[in-house]
Amino acid sequence: MSLVPPTNEILAIILGGGQGSRLFPLTQHRSKPAVPIGGRYRLIDVPVSNCLHADIRRIFVLTQFNSASLNRHIAQTYRMDLFSQGFVEILAAEQTPDNSSWYQGTADAVRQAARHFVRYDADFYLILSGDHLYRMDYAELVKAHVDRQSDITIAAQPVTAADATSMGIFLFDRTGQIVAFEEKPHADRLTEMGRSFPGGGHTANELDDQPFVASMGIYVFSRDVLQDLLDDDSTKDFGREVIPSALSRYRVNSYLFKDYWADVGTVTSFYDANIMLTRKDAPFSFHDAHRPIYTHPRFLHGSRFDDCSVRDSIVAEGCSLARCRLEDSVVGIRTHVQAGTSIRRSVLLGADYYEFDDEATARGDGPRLGIGKNVELDRVIVDKNARIGDDVRLVNEQGVGEKDGDGYFIRSGVIVIPKDGVVPAGTVV
Repeated sequence: MSLVPPTNEILAIILGGGQGSRLFPLTQHRSKPAVPIGGRYRLIDVPVSNCLHADIRRIFVLTQFNSASLNRHIAQTYRMDLFSQGFVEILAAEQTPDNSSWYQGTADAVRQAARHFVRYDADFYLILSGDHLYRMDYAELVKAHVDRQSDITIAAQPVTAADATSMGIFLFDRTGQIVAFEEKPHADRLTEMGRSFPGGGHTANELDDQPFVASMGIYVFSRDVLQDLLDDDSTKDFGREVIPSALSRYRVNSYLFKDYWADVGTVTSFYDANIMLTRKDAPFSFHDAHRPIYTHPRFLHGSRFDDCSVRDSIVAEGCSLARCRLEDSVVGIRTHVQAGTSIRRSVLLGADYYEFDDEATARGDGPRLGIGKNVELDRVIVDKNARIGDDVRLVNEQGVGEKDGDGYFIRSGVIVIPKDGVVPAGTVV
């Protein structure tokens, strides 16, 4: 039996994503990894926490757009022991005398940042996405890479035919090695491809329900292999170009992961992931006695409930709720909700600060920070520091799918109030 490689042989590289247009307006003022989730966390906390639990403590985060809040969060949260070699460091896109362009894709981002991390001794590079929700033991992933003498290992999940059309799908030979990769194949192409699994060990029902294997965008590269592949500067993206070109040259294997995993790169998937957390039987929880997800420690008071009705919801610390009804919702830190309000199936990201009475008086007649009196919210995402006035109804009465309104957006039927947004009293959407 082989041993897990020493963690000082592994360097983690987290991809911060591009402009994040699919997650707009939540990415209007921040990068995707900095988007709050679950009431008190940020998306970047997931891959960083997974690394720390695997004792991988040399971590770079590659980012390009709106990185200020991400920089601040990492600086405040992940402070390593002064006597260790560990770090979590932002590598922002930068123009140089040799390259005047910004990141053009996932592989191009790693290529441009390589000059910063190649000087570190590492036999393996662990490349991760910054906008996924899951809990994985990366040490087991790297161990599988070593055991199979792989050049590249890709974490993968069994998926249904419906999900397969929006993901990268693998084909395998009889030994379980990946021999083909197709990005977002059409339904007709899936029929031609048929079932494909890396080896046995799967039940008939599993093959019927999830007959395809999809890439999770999580890679382990042996050092020399990654450097060789990045020498071709015409390849910009790992999934579309680098991996397909590597199949004929290197030993590429999959690491099958069958626990919960979600790509929260769209407003719909972000909303669904948060609402999922409120379920008693949720397949993922930020709390785990042995492998918790870490985040910025805050010194906030316990949330206060004044004659409230709360069902199947998550309320973070530092909140104040008065005579309101809360169902199937997530309420983020420092949220203030006034009397008579009903919140259903909604995600409130909270606030960065408190607003006191004298400050509200000085501001004038506009809505106070938080949720006003007699407000009704149903299927709404309220970003940080938003102000929703009294007697507002945000319920999407007309069932609109997509719309850019005055102070709000609708994406896939979900109403989104942007960061620092103001919804005047009496507004009905």
